[in-house]
Amino acid sequence: MNITTLSAQLGTDINAVELFEEAFTHKSYANEDREAKDNERLEFLGDAVLELLVTEHLFEVLPNEPEGVLTKLRSALVSGFSLAIVAKKVGLGKHLRLSHGEEKSGGREKNPILANVFEATIGALYLDSGPEAVKEFLERTLLPRLPEVLEGNLHLDPKSAFQEFSQEKWDTTPEYQVLDESGPDHKKKFTVGVFVGEKQMGTGTGSSKQKAEISAAENAMKLECGK
Repeated sequence: MNITTLSAQLGTDINAVELFEEAFTHKSYANEDREAKDNERLEFLGDAVLELLVTEHLFEVLPNEPEGVLTKLRSALVSGFSLAIVAKKVGLGKHLRLSHGEEKSGGREKNPILANVFEATIGALYLDSGPEAVKEFLERTLLPRLPEVLEGNLHLDPKSAFQEFSQEKWDTTPEYQVLDESGPDHKKKFTVGVFVGEKQMGTGTGSSKQKAEISAAENAMKLECGK
Protein backbone atom coordinates (compact mmCIF):
# COMPACT_ATOMS: atom_id res chain seq x y z
CA MET A 1 0.00 0.00 0.00
CA ASN A 2 1.31 3.42 -0.99
CA ILE A 3 0.04 5.82 1.66
CA THR A 4 0.97 8.92 -0.33
CA THR A 5 -1.01 7.71 -3.34
CA LEU A 6 -3.95 6.62 -1.22
CA SER A 7 -3.97 9.95 0.63
CA ALA A 8 -4.17 11.77 -2.70
CA GLN A 9 -6.99 9.50 -3.87
CA LEU A 10 -8.95 10.16 -0.69
CA GLY A 11 -8.23 13.89 -0.72
CA THR A 12 -7.06 14.03 2.88
CA ASP A 13 -4.07 13.27 5.09
CA ILE A 14 -3.94 9.80 6.60
CA ASN A 15 -3.13 9.70 10.29
CA ALA A 16 -3.81 6.12 11.40
CA VAL A 17 -2.08 4.03 8.74
CA GLU A 18 -3.08 0.81 10.47
CA LEU A 19 -6.76 1.63 9.93
CA PHE A 20 -6.29 1.74 6.17
CA GLU A 21 -4.12 -1.38 6.17
CA GLU A 22 -7.07 -3.11 7.81
CA ALA A 23 -9.53 -1.53 5.36
CA PHE A 24 -7.65 -3.00 2.39
CA THR A 25 -7.10 -6.45 3.88
CA HIS A 26 -9.36 -9.03 2.28
CA LYS A 27 -10.35 -12.01 4.41
CA SER A 28 -8.38 -14.32 2.12
CA TYR A 29 -5.18 -12.48 3.07
CA ALA A 30 -6.05 -12.60 6.76
CA ASN A 31 -6.53 -16.35 6.47
CA GLU A 32 -2.92 -16.64 5.30
CA ASP A 33 -1.50 -14.09 7.74
CA ARG A 34 -3.03 -14.68 11.16
CA GLU A 35 -1.69 -11.37 12.49
CA ALA A 36 -3.60 -9.37 9.88
CA LYS A 37 -7.13 -8.11 10.55
CA ASP A 38 -9.59 -8.35 7.67
CA ASN A 39 -11.77 -5.42 6.63
CA GLU A 40 -15.20 -6.80 7.54
CA ARG A 41 -15.66 -4.70 10.72
CA LEU A 42 -14.71 -1.50 8.90
CA GLU A 43 -17.01 -2.52 6.06
CA PHE A 44 -19.85 -2.82 8.59
CA LEU A 45 -19.15 0.70 9.89
CA GLY A 46 -18.65 2.16 6.42
CA ASP A 47 -21.96 0.76 5.22
CA ALA A 48 -23.82 2.67 7.96
CA VAL A 49 -21.88 5.91 7.40
CA LEU A 50 -22.41 5.67 3.66
CA GLU A 51 -26.14 5.16 3.99
CA LEU A 52 -26.50 8.14 6.33
CA LEU A 53 -24.50 10.59 4.20
CA VAL A 54 -26.12 9.51 0.93
CA THR A 55 -29.53 9.86 2.59
CA GLU A 56 -28.65 13.36 3.77
CA HIS A 57 -27.47 14.34 0.28
CA LEU A 58 -30.63 13.07 -1.42
CA PHE A 59 -32.80 14.77 1.19
CA GLU A 60 -31.10 18.09 0.47
CA VAL A 61 -30.85 18.02 -3.34
CA LEU A 62 -34.25 16.45 -4.07
CA PRO A 63 -36.64 18.32 -1.73
CA ASN A 64 -39.77 17.39 -3.68
CA GLU A 65 -39.24 13.66 -4.05
CA PRO A 66 -41.27 11.33 -1.81
CA GLU A 67 -39.68 8.88 0.63
CA GLY A 68 -40.21 5.91 -1.68
CA VAL A 69 -38.27 7.46 -4.56
CA LEU A 70 -35.46 8.62 -2.25
CA THR A 71 -35.16 5.10 -0.87
CA LYS A 72 -34.82 3.62 -4.37
CA LEU A 73 -32.28 6.23 -5.39
CA ARG A 74 -30.21 5.56 -2.29
CA SER A 75 -30.32 1.82 -2.96
CA ALA A 76 -29.10 2.38 -6.51
CA LEU A 77 -26.24 4.63 -5.39
CA VAL A 78 -25.00 2.34 -2.63
CA SER A 79 -25.55 -0.94 -4.47
CA GLY A 80 -22.56 -3.22 -4.80
CA PHE A 81 -22.54 -2.64 -8.55
CA SER A 82 -22.41 1.15 -8.08
CA LEU A 83 -19.73 1.07 -5.37
CA ALA A 84 -17.57 -1.26 -7.46
CA ILE A 85 -17.74 1.15 -10.42
CA VAL A 86 -16.59 4.03 -8.23
CA ALA A 87 -13.89 1.95 -6.54
CA LYS A 88 -12.46 1.11 -9.97
CA LYS A 89 -12.50 4.76 -11.06
CA VAL A 90 -10.74 5.85 -7.87
CA GLY A 91 -8.23 3.01 -8.16
CA LEU A 92 -8.78 1.44 -4.76
CA GLY A 93 -8.12 -2.07 -6.07
CA LYS A 94 -4.38 -1.47 -6.39
CA HIS A 95 -4.07 -1.19 -2.59
CA LEU A 96 -5.84 -4.47 -1.77
CA ARG A 97 -4.06 -7.14 0.24
CA LEU A 98 -5.20 -10.49 -1.17
CA SER A 99 -4.21 -14.10 -0.80
CA HIS A 100 -2.10 -15.60 -3.60
CA GLY A 101 -5.10 -17.55 -4.83
CA GLU A 102 -7.41 -14.53 -4.86
CA GLU A 103 -4.74 -12.48 -6.58
CA LYS A 104 -4.38 -15.06 -9.35
CA SER A 105 -8.14 -15.26 -9.85
CA GLY A 106 -8.36 -11.52 -10.56
CA GLY A 107 -9.60 -10.42 -7.13
CA ARG A 108 -8.58 -6.81 -7.69
CA GLU A 109 -11.22 -6.51 -10.42
CA LYS A 110 -14.04 -8.44 -8.74
CA ASN A 111 -17.08 -6.25 -8.08
CA PRO A 112 -17.99 -7.74 -4.66
CA ILE A 113 -14.44 -7.28 -3.34
CA LEU A 114 -14.24 -3.73 -4.69
CA ALA A 115 -17.63 -2.79 -3.25
CA ASN A 116 -16.60 -4.15 0.14
CA VAL A 117 -13.28 -2.32 0.14
CA PHE A 118 -15.06 0.92 -0.77
CA GLU A 119 -17.28 0.55 2.31
CA ALA A 120 -14.30 -0.38 4.48
CA THR A 121 -12.43 2.68 3.21
CA ILE A 122 -15.39 4.85 4.19
CA GLY A 123 -15.27 3.31 7.67
CA ALA A 124 -11.55 3.97 8.02
CA LEU A 125 -11.84 7.51 6.69
CA TYR A 126 -14.67 8.23 9.13
CA LEU A 127 -12.62 7.05 12.11
CA ASP A 128 -9.44 8.76 10.92
CA SER A 129 -10.73 12.12 9.72
CA GLY A 130 -14.41 12.41 10.63
CA PRO A 131 -17.68 12.70 8.70
CA GLU A 132 -16.76 15.89 6.81
CA ALA A 133 -13.80 14.17 5.16
CA VAL A 134 -16.08 11.29 4.15
CA LYS A 135 -18.65 13.73 2.79
CA GLU A 136 -16.03 15.53 0.69
CA PHE A 137 -14.76 12.20 -0.66
CA LEU A 138 -18.28 11.09 -1.60
CA GLU A 139 -19.00 14.43 -3.28
CA ARG A 140 -16.02 13.82 -5.57
CA THR A 141 -16.62 10.13 -6.26
CA LEU A 142 -19.98 8.51 -5.60
CA LEU A 143 -22.54 11.31 -5.49
CA PRO A 144 -21.80 12.55 -9.04
CA ARG A 145 -23.39 9.29 -10.20
CA LEU A 146 -26.83 10.60 -9.21
CA PRO A 147 -27.60 12.20 -12.61
CA GLU A 148 -26.66 8.89 -14.31
CA VAL A 149 -28.97 6.99 -11.99
CA LEU A 150 -31.83 9.40 -12.68
CA GLU A 151 -31.31 9.53 -16.44
CA GLY A 152 -30.97 5.77 -16.79
CA ASN A 153 -33.74 4.96 -14.31
CA LEU A 154 -31.17 2.85 -12.46
CA HIS A 155 -33.07 3.38 -9.22
CA LEU A 156 -35.56 0.88 -10.58
CA ASP A 157 -34.55 -2.73 -10.04
CA PRO A 158 -32.16 -3.85 -12.83
CA LYS A 159 -34.75 -5.95 -14.66
CA SER A 160 -37.30 -3.14 -14.64
CA ALA A 161 -34.65 -0.62 -15.70
CA PHE A 162 -33.52 -2.75 -18.63
CA GLN A 163 -37.10 -3.52 -19.65
CA GLU A 164 -37.90 0.20 -19.73
CA PHE A 165 -34.71 0.90 -21.67
CA SER A 166 -35.42 -1.93 -24.14
CA GLN A 167 -39.00 -0.86 -24.75
CA GLU A 168 -37.94 2.74 -25.31
CA LYS A 169 -35.01 1.91 -27.63
CA TRP A 170 -36.28 -1.15 -29.50
CA ASP A 171 -40.00 -1.28 -28.65
CA THR A 172 -39.40 -4.82 -27.41
CA THR A 173 -39.63 -6.55 -24.03
CA PRO A 174 -36.46 -8.50 -23.17
CA GLU A 175 -36.62 -12.22 -22.47
CA TYR A 176 -34.45 -14.35 -20.21
CA GLN A 177 -33.13 -17.83 -20.97
CA VAL A 178 -31.18 -20.23 -18.77
CA LEU A 179 -27.95 -20.97 -20.63
CA ASP A 180 -26.32 -23.26 -18.12
CA GLU A 181 -27.05 -24.93 -14.80
CA SER A 182 -24.31 -26.55 -12.74
CA GLY A 183 -23.47 -27.75 -9.25
CA PRO A 184 -25.24 -29.99 -6.73
CA ASP A 185 -28.85 -29.33 -5.77
CA HIS A 186 -27.90 -27.53 -2.55
CA LYS A 187 -25.40 -25.27 -4.33
CA LYS A 188 -26.70 -24.60 -7.82
CA LYS A 189 -25.16 -22.04 -10.15
CA PHE A 190 -27.28 -20.63 -12.96
CA THR A 191 -26.11 -18.75 -16.04
CA VAL A 192 -28.81 -16.70 -17.72
CA GLY A 193 -28.83 -14.67 -20.91
CA VAL A 194 -31.08 -11.69 -21.59
CA PHE A 195 -32.25 -11.36 -25.19
CA VAL A 196 -33.88 -8.63 -27.22
CA GLY A 197 -35.33 -10.50 -30.15
CA GLU A 198 -32.64 -13.00 -31.12
CA LYS A 199 -29.75 -10.84 -29.93
CA GLN A 200 -28.17 -11.65 -26.59
CA MET A 201 -27.63 -8.40 -24.71
CA GLY A 202 -26.07 -9.63 -21.48
CA THR A 203 -25.18 -12.64 -19.36
CA GLY A 204 -25.34 -13.15 -15.61
CA THR A 205 -24.74 -15.83 -13.03
CA GLY A 206 -26.29 -16.47 -9.62
CA SER A 207 -27.32 -19.05 -7.06
CA SER A 208 -30.91 -18.83 -8.35
CA LYS A 209 -32.53 -18.07 -11.68
CA GLN A 210 -33.82 -14.78 -10.31
CA LYS A 211 -30.39 -13.64 -9.14
CA ALA A 212 -28.86 -14.66 -12.47
CA GLU A 213 -31.55 -12.70 -14.35
CA ILE A 214 -30.84 -9.60 -12.24
CA SER A 215 -27.11 -9.96 -12.95
CA ALA A 216 -27.79 -10.36 -16.68
CA ALA A 217 -29.94 -7.21 -16.69
CA GLU A 218 -27.24 -5.24 -14.82
CA ASN A 219 -24.60 -6.35 -17.32
CA ALA A 220 -26.84 -5.53 -20.27
CA MET A 221 -27.44 -2.02 -18.90
CA LYS A 222 -23.71 -1.58 -18.37
CA LEU A 223 -22.93 -2.62 -21.95
CA GLU A 224 -25.69 -0.57 -23.55
CA CYS A 225 -25.53 2.56 -21.42
CA GLY A 226 -21.95 2.52 -20.18
CA LYS A 227 -23.24 2.68 -16.57
